Amino acid sequence: MNNLASPFIMVIFGASGDLTSRKLIPALFKLYCNGLFPEKFVILGVSRTYFSDESFRDKMHKNLESTIIDSKEKYCLSSFVSNIFYFAMDTRDEHVYSLLSSKLEEFTGKLEIAPNYLFYLATPPNMYSEICKSLAKESLQKEKPGKYWRRIIVEKPYGKDISSAKDLDKVFTGIFKESQIYRIDHYLGKETVQNILVFRFSNGIFEPLWNRNYINYVEITAVEKLGVLDRAGYYDGAGALRDMVQNHLMQLLGIMAMEPPAKFNEQMFRDEVHKVIESLRPITEEDVSQYVVRGQYVSPSDNNTVKGYRDENGINPDSRTETFVAMKLFIDNWRWSGVPFFIRTGKAMPTKVSEIVIHFNSTPYELFEKQCTGLYCNKLIIRILPDEGIVLEFGLKEPGSSFEVRQVSMDFKYDSLSEGKRLPEAYERLLLDCIMGDPMLYSRTDTVEASWKFLDPVLKSWENDENNPLYGYPVGTWGPIEQEKLMTDGRTWTNPCKNLTNNKDYCLL
Repeated sequence: MNNLASPFIMVIFGASGDLTSRKLIPALFKLYCNGLFPEKFVILGVSRTYFSDESFRDKMHKNLESTIIDSKEKYCLSSFVSNIFYFAMDTRDEHVYSLLSSKLEEFTGKLEIAPNYLFYLATPPNMYSEICKSLAKESLQKEKPGKYWRRIIVEKPYGKDISSAKDLDKVFTGIFKESQIYRIDHYLGKETVQNILVFRFSNGIFEPLWNRNYINYVEITAVEKLGVLDRAGYYDGAGALRDMVQNHLMQLLGIMAMEPPAKFNEQMFRDEVHKVIESLRPITEEDVSQYVVRGQYVSPSDNNTVKGYRDENGINPDSRTETFVAMKLFIDNWRWSGVPFFIRTGKAMPTKVSEIVIHFNSTPYELFEKQCTGLYCNKLIIRILPDEGIVLEFGLKEPGSSFEVRQVSMDFKYDSLSEGKRLPEAYERLLLDCIMGDPMLYSRTDTVEASWKFLDPVLKSWENDENNPLYGYPVGTWGPIEQEKLMTDGRTWTNPCKNLTNNKDYCLL
């Protein structure tokens, strides 16, 4: 194997949960099979649920068997699982962290490696502060640059509002240095999201058009077909704005609208993303109804067997939690002044899809019959998932004697670059980056706070104004029709289909 990383021990708090078995362990396994791990490493699962090393390994082994794609991975499975261990402890009890510290020292002694520790918080957010403080009491956060490192990965959400985000940040930065804190957003680990940067900054034909002079408006959509399923306990206290907008969509907006960094390194890249979020035109509590539409999915009138949100198990029957949010935003800077950005997320939609649509200005004068001008027919569609790729739509002459214009498209499928190989999962890239000490694709604390600062008035308006509407929309539709009011001057929402290039399924609300 290529020893690209130094030997390490990864401690996963909340290891008995779904995130560990469904995302983290499979991602680590793929990295191992691709020769990206050092020869010596340990993955230590920590949780209150009792497992022996053997029983936890058996559980992970069974989960991984379904992910194996070739004989190479089948060969690697047993050796990978042998590096997994388990330590049962109540993470709320600060007194048992001394036992965890001794366990880690035992591993470093047996393996004869430096005590490089990576802590992963795969726990409910209300556990973050307690775990960090308990780690600090055992000095497990202290590192010695050049000798050994200590890092911590934090799952979203990073607080519930600006106040709680700042409180959480005080805990983290009071114990860890900013360079040790990795706030993970799996959207930034997606190959197609990273490809937006390459697409913009390596092609001279697009970057000159990437501004207010040529772009009329931009849509960012990230919707899911399923409802809340087994996430009711978390979701009813969070909602779509906290669950998707504050992190995923803000990050996509930042990457799509950022200025080119002077150098492509983690500081300058994250500086430019931060500038975009800081440049968002504030929305006051009084203006929320003008710029934001929220909704909640309901059972269709013609099918009572389909559950609405309030019918889901564990949901308050009077819940006013939003499962859909559409927003109209403006970025007040030189590049984007006057260009509206529309972001939208929701559950129980017709399909699962995430994409960015850039609508270019039309020609100033209509020369040809059936030329499309009013609806801004030149579009660039960047599909993040599924069916990842890019489509450019433009007008060409219909065959025949007249000059009738027809909309056509050029498309690129991202998997054509991989020559039949699978695209790596987001967690694979992000976990490897953290192990290697590269925080570029992780959120920085000032950007997280800037995002909360922008969205806080929206949350306060919903909480304080009972007259602020929550619109119902039937399961399997594109959300409440009231989102139309955000669109002006002939603009319309793009409702994508699952297949990127099936243009007939791009229909208007």
